Amino acid sequence: MSHTVSIKAQVKCQTALAATCLRLGLPAPTHGQVRLFDQIATGTGVQLPGWRFPLCITSDGSVLHDHFQGLWGKPKELSRFLQAYATEAAKLQARRQGHSVTETQLADGTIQLTVELGA
Repeated sequence: MSHTVSIKAQVKCQTALAATCLRLGLPAPTHGQVRLFDQIATGTGVQLPGWRFPLCITSDGSVLHDHFQGLWGKPKELSRFLQAYATEAAKLQARRQGHSVTETQLADGTIQLTVELGA
């Protein structure tokens, strides 16, 4: 029985992905064939802490993963990764448009980005 799950996370920016891995202290992303539990997929592999199998980010931005109901990796690590990616992608886009960005970690774990236009 297949355990692999695909989510539409729109992880498409390789620069933001590399920044995310650096931010979280993860190994650099790999490109090519990624071994999941029940298949070999083509895309970008990212190894999360404590996960038996890496994530595979496909060319359409989908994230294939298998944590087998938490037995092969904690789902909170995936949530942490996606939050960090969204943060890095937003910061990168704002800076590309000539804006400055300030990041604040809030007590509840959310991240607040403040964008100053044209700064």
